[in-house]
Amino acid sequence: MVTSDNTGRVEPETKRPLMERGPGFRSGLRDLPRHLNPATIGAGVIATIFGCTGPALIVISGAGAAGLSAEVIASWIFGIYFFGGLISIVLALYYQQPISGAFSIPGAALVVAALPNFSFAEMVGAFLMAGLIVLVIGMSGLVRKLADWIPFPIVMAMIAGALIRFGIDIVNSAVAAPVIVGATLVGYVLLSRFLPRVPGVVGALALGVLVTAILGDFGTLDGGVGFSTPVLIAPSFDLGAMFAVAIPLALLVIGAENAQSMGVLMAEKYRPPFNVMTIISGIGGLLAPVFGGHNANIAGPMTAICSSDQAGEDRSGRYAASVVNGTLFGLFGVFAGVTVALVTILPPELIATVAGLAMIGVLVRSFQESFSASRFQLGAFFALIIAMSGVTVFNISAPFWSLIGGVLASLLLEPKDFRAREQETTTAD
Repeated sequence: MVTSDNTGRVEPETKRPLMERGPGFRSGLRDLPRHLNPATIGAGVIATIFGCTGPALIVISGAGAAGLSAEVIASWIFGIYFFGGLISIVLALYYQQPISGAFSIPGAALVVAALPNFSFAEMVGAFLMAGLIVLVIGMSGLVRKLADWIPFPIVMAMIAGALIRFGIDIVNSAVAAPVIVGATLVGYVLLSRFLPRVPGVVGALALGVLVTAILGDFGTLDGGVGFSTPVLIAPSFDLGAMFAVAIPLALLVIGAENAQSMGVLMAEKYRPPFNVMTIISGIGGLLAPVFGGHNANIAGPMTAICSSDQAGEDRSGRYAASVVNGTLFGLFGVFAGVTVALVTILPPELIATVAGLAMIGVLVRSFQESFSASRFQLGAFFALIIAMSGVTVFNISAPFWSLIGGVLASLLLEPKDFRAREQETTTAD
């Protein structure tokens, strides 16, 4: 039997190891210095700014509202950012692909909503069980089989629908803060037109920060940068927490974050290590809870930023952006005691605009790949609108249901496309 990759080529499915092989750490470390440039460093910094602001506030505000101590909250932040950053560094260097780790943003929303219903020890037990579920699924090899089977246009439509909100946020931010967003857009245009070797988002961030400073719209920095010692959290296991938190969280990690990341990498013509990405997300889901973190896994939006054309024209060097992102995430986790102060400095409109600009290339290619082929068009359409809806069912977010709905639509309305693909695969075999 053979399987198709995103470029249309076919390769034998037999004898493929469970743990996909990559170029290796020696090669990644050797080539890293020549790939560290304004493009990769800029993309890594922007991914870090995005990941350390709004997503961190979900955890901080939710944990604070639930009455957790500052020490526990800082330890939680350490768990998800330190191990998320470690995932970025390990996978980026070994596979030389821009794979970034952090934590599940919808998972954070799910977790903080459940905090009032369980003790934190019971929540930690659920976090551990979620990590174990993800690890077992990764070790089964099921994710790669599903990735091989799900039609590529449907995956790309899911990516387009899931990430379109970043583009829409540019418009909403311009209405809310027209001067700051206007300056950010001007910086993007100037660099894109007159200094194309430097990504436009670097100019966007620089001019946006400058105008923010002139207007005095920075938030206040209370306290100072300091080291916060993580604390060990003893778990407790509750059946209700398993069903309410562990299972939905595991599905979010696989069906939302990992699926987005894999789709983004495929859109950028990489060949992601499907099984390893799932396995390491399971391992991260077992390590982060030791310090109170809900999970550490592959992160969709950060991977999108680091793999975009804003990270440089040379695709083989974009992995350096994820190394930068992972290093900064790790430092953010180590100095988690100042997290609350750091995440309030930059205006949210500036962050949303820069993140949206960084994802333009990924969005354009996702739409092109979704509807440029003649097959699976109805499935891609349903996947797109479900992902765009942002619907959440059973605490599982839209990207998962987008894939389910898109595949079901194609199976019911476009069965001939599956048969044609199967015939091509059999002929190639």
